[in-house]
Formats: sequence, C-alpha cells, structure tokens
Amino acid sequence: MYKQEKIKPYHEGEKAQQVEQMFDNIAPTYDKLNHRLSWDIDRGWRKKAIRQLQPYHPQTMLDIATGTGDFAILSAQMLHPQTLIGADISEGMMAVGRKKVEQLGLQDVISFAKEDCLTLSYPDDTFDAVTAAFGIRNFANLDKGLKEMCRVLKQGGHLSIVELTTPVSFPMKQLFHLYSHTVLPVYGRIISKDNSAYSYLTKTIEAFPQGEQMAGILKMAGFSLASFRRLTFGICTMYFATK
Repeated sequence: MYKQEKIKPYHEGEKAQQVEQMFDNIAPTYDKLNHRLSWDIDRGWRKKAIRQLQPYHPQTMLDIATGTGDFAILSAQMLHPQTLIGADISEGMMAVGRKKVEQLGLQDVISFAKEDCLTLSYPDDTFDAVTAAFGIRNFANLDKGLKEMCRVLKQGGHLSIVELTTPVSFPMKQLFHLYSHTVLPVYGRIISKDNSAYSYLTKTIEAFPQGEQMAGILKMAGFSLASFRRLTFGICTMYFATK
C-alpha cells in the first residue's frame, strides 16, 4: 500500500476544511502565481491533458477541484461540450472562476458547484468525461475520491488528470527539489501573503503516488484501463483512464 500522507494526519473533514480555507485565502493571486511559478508551462500541460479527450467528443463533463476554472474553460473551448460543471470546495476560488467564465461568454456551458469531491452529489453514470488539474493531491482520501470520479462516469467514459510530480532522473530531480523547497514557497508567500500555502504545495507533491503506482491505484478505484505520460522531465504527469 502507498503512504498518501507525509504532511500531518487529518481526519477527512479536518483536511477538507483546512484546504478550503487555504484556497479561499490565496484565490485572488492563485492564477498569477501558478503561471509565474511554472514559467507558463502549466498552460501547455493543460492543453495536452485535454487533447487526450478530443477523439471521444464528450458532451457532459465534470471538472474536479476546478479552482478558478482554468481547466474547465480550456476544456470548453477545445472540446465544445454541451455542459461542463466545475466542482470545488472553495467558494473563493470559484468566485474568481465565475467572473472569468462570464467575461468569456461561456456561462451557458460552464457552471460551478460547491462539492465535496469525496462524496459527490451526482448520480451514477452521469458524465461522459471527468477531468482534474493539479487538485487531486489535496484529497484527504485519494482512493475514495477516485472511486467517486469513476462512479459518476458513464460506462466507457474517460478520466483525464494532470498533476504535479517529482522528477526521477538526474539532474532534474535535484534541481526540482531545490526549486520546490526554496524559490516556490518563498515567492508564493510573498505574492499570496499566505505563510503556509506554497510550503503545503511542496509537501503534497512529494507525498502523492506517481507513475506506475498511480496507474495501479486508478485501476483499483474501478477503471478498466489506466495509463500515464510524464511531461517536462517529470515535473508534471498526465493520467488517462477509462471506466
């Protein structure tokens, strides 16, 4: 079995409350920080993850841990679904997302809903596709969250995930460790005015199961097929699974 938490042992409710408060706090600066800290490479990662779904033309979509809606917006623009719901526990983040959606005129396609991703309110077999970008590592219970994502997918539906990971090869492994433990938390603290958020980010990346291990966990959650592809020397990994 994998060890998901190296941070601090929380009960599910306690961690959800902590994550919600943290993301509410950093919501106003979240987009700017994400793009700067990744040198804008995160935009390309999202596009690659969405392209995994293009052959299947999903019409009903759910974006888990949607945050400020960047992945949901790009999915709507690239895939043209009929409906797309962005789900998150942070109202502060989704408030930013709603403004962006309105400015782009996508409010007829994209809506937002406050959801606990471990106990989604949607019926079984609801969505053609489920997506998640840089959010599932914050789940208090990864297995439970993935099972919920599988449950709400239609049979034959697809899951596309893009997540930050730690490189495994020299010298990127050493360089990423240095960057994530020095530049990332310090710069994040200065811009966001939050003393813990970007230190927490580093810890969640290091604690999260990756590569073959994560693909195996997806299969245990109920997906029949699961694959992965490392991007940018392993700083990010895409996962693709079929129910």
